[in-house]
Amino acid sequence: MKYYILAGEASGDLHGSNLIKALIKEDIDADIRCWGGDLMQAAGGNLVTHYKERAFMGFAEVILNLNKIFKFILHCKTDIKEFNPDVVVFIDNSGFNLRIAKWAKQQGFKTHYYISPQVWASRASRVKAIKRDIDAMYVILPFVEAFYKKHDYNVNFVGHPLIDAIANRKQVNPNKFRDEHKLNDMPIIALLPGSRKQEIKKMLSVMLSLVKDFPNYQFVIAGAPSQDFSFYQTFIKSTQINFISNKTYDLLSVSHAALVTSGTATLETALFKVPQVVCYKGSAISYQIAKRIITLKFISLVNLVMDREVVTELIQNDFNKKRLKKELERILNPEIREKLFVDYYELEKALGGKGASKKTASLIYNAIKS
Repeated sequence: MKYYILAGEASGDLHGSNLIKALIKEDIDADIRCWGGDLMQAAGGNLVTHYKERAFMGFAEVILNLNKIFKFILHCKTDIKEFNPDVVVFIDNSGFNLRIAKWAKQQGFKTHYYISPQVWASRASRVKAIKRDIDAMYVILPFVEAFYKKHDYNVNFVGHPLIDAIANRKQVNPNKFRDEHKLNDMPIIALLPGSRKQEIKKMLSVMLSLVKDFPNYQFVIAGAPSQDFSFYQTFIKSTQINFISNKTYDLLSVSHAALVTSGTATLETALFKVPQVVCYKGSAISYQIAKRIITLKFISLVNLVMDREVVTELIQNDFNKKRLKKELERILNPEIREKLFVDYYELEKALGGKGASKKTASLIYNAIKS
């Protein structure tokens, strides 16, 4: 069968790649065309457009790039029509995907959505469009299943794919890793400033301002696969700062603590059992718009899943050197760390166990086969 899969950023590329692998095992005749990244291509998808070309963050940035976005939408519709898939599978990335979904449904294509748009965070009115345009929804967070139930929409909770991605990764030898990347024996504080240039610019300078205040630790920047080292060089002004590109999981597996930009990385850090401070700062315009439409108590997936504050969130003006230093000192405290570890184990149980990609692939295949 023919599958057209649409993902829009690094995390979507990761989850899309695991879904592709599972679909190929489920359907030996699978022909997969995709919008995503290197991982989806390596997994067996025929890559049409890379997510790097569409990485626009925040309301203001999207408005400034509307012309490019409309061209991508037109290209996508044309390509789907020419490929004529048995199903179109959308992964997160709601701004782009929901527009394509509406059109695809009108054209008579089967539409499946893996990893729900964040309608549970803002603009719940979009549920009406989802119920109209999406034939099947696969959600990876337990509270999202409950949210849709309140809106009389039955979805499939398949568990979180990160559990498989982390469990199945090749284990790292800590000593070998340190030697390979010229790291010393001091405890590591990992810096995860995001994957897009706009957010890295907002986050990294403040994170790095703490280096001199923690001389007994070494700070390591987790470089995003979407950015070159030359971009990060403008921020690195001390020999105490290390940089490792495209090996975030390996880095987290040997880290003592982490400063993490809000997003999927907060959940990844928790699943590696690394104490963290969650950080976020957007443009002034984007933040003011977001404040008016987002209805959540928290921004980190860790706190949202647990429905309470497990990790500290420093948002917008609270994200400054003074507050960040205080919160980093806090998570280096052994008593605080012990409590966090207990919370992290509870979090992992709540996420539903292994097999998300396999379950989703099986449900998609059987739905379009019937």
